[in-house]
Amino acid sequence: MGAYILRRLLLMIPTIVGIMAISFIVIQFAPGGPVEQVIAQLTGQADSADQRLSGGGDLLGGTGSDEGSKYRGAQGLDPELIAKLEKQFGFDKPPLTRFGEMMWNYSRFDFGESFFRNTSVLELIKEKLPVSISLGIWILIFSYAISIPLGIRKAVKDGSTFDVWTSGVIVVGYAVPSFLFGILLIVLFAGGSFYDWFPLRGLVSDNFDQLTWWQKPLDYFWHLTLPLISLSLSAFATTTLLTKNSFIEEIKKQYVVTARAKGLNQRQVLYGHVFRNAMLIIIAGFPGAFISAFFTGSLLIENIFSLDGLGRLGYLSVINRDYPIVFATLYIFSLLGLVVSLVSDLIYTWIDPRIDFERRDV
Repeated sequence: MGAYILRRLLLMIPTIVGIMAISFIVIQFAPGGPVEQVIAQLTGQADSADQRLSGGGDLLGGTGSDEGSKYRGAQGLDPELIAKLEKQFGFDKPPLTRFGEMMWNYSRFDFGESFFRNTSVLELIKEKLPVSISLGIWILIFSYAISIPLGIRKAVKDGSTFDVWTSGVIVVGYAVPSFLFGILLIVLFAGGSFYDWFPLRGLVSDNFDQLTWWQKPLDYFWHLTLPLISLSLSAFATTTLLTKNSFIEEIKKQYVVTARAKGLNQRQVLYGHVFRNAMLIIIAGFPGAFISAFFTGSLLIENIFSLDGLGRLGYLSVINRDYPIVFATLYIFSLLGLVVSLVSDLIYTWIDPRIDFERRDV
């Protein structure tokens, strides 16, 4: 097992370098970079531009031209200003040099500072992390608490009326995107067109610090109700069907027939023999499910419900071309994904020692 873990750890290096390299190359061809963002602000507010720039009178000359410039809309701006902007954002260096420096810094978890927020990227991530963690943890708790008992029940009642109508509900829930369901909930219950029962933004109320100890958790879950319902749909459907199929496969095996022949009842067979083997894939997939709920599912929901988490931070950073935040979150998410994949394999071997990854190709 030690050799397998070492191979997986070593393979993480070229994998994450490849992910970052592809993203870096794509960014080079994406229009509207940080320099263009500043240029757009300057050309869009020419009357006050010199007031916002130190020495603006020297930099905003009327003789500038965008002929030969690689930045669209640079007319009227002195080339010296463009050069200063390039140096400020690090674009005065060749792309290969910038990529090499970025990866060296990231290997030491030095993510630099945001282009437009005047604070370190790591501090921003730490600040937004609790919101995303809250969503991820509660989604898993709710989805697993409902999906596993329901999946077992569907496996036992396979083909029955209960199985058919619950499958229909699950398929519809899985087919509807979580963000569309979130919009529907806002329209119905957050003051959209009908009822105004739930808040539309934030994780807690503005007067949260003034609430009593028992009012604080109520306020917290009051704000989380609609986002959690929206996010739980896809996770609920996937885990339920996975549990059902896993139990059906185990129920058909010979050891279950033998257990029943010994006179064991249905409950003893299910929870004394089938449960451990059937839950192998569910338990081993828990880290991956958490990462999925933590990072991917919350992106649109955080924006719809104005929750200031990592999903919203990443979205706004892409819109504003705040590349240090974009690349840092991508690096962290990719690294966590690779680590979680390894942890899932180790959980497999812990639950079932018969699994030996060292005899398989990585």
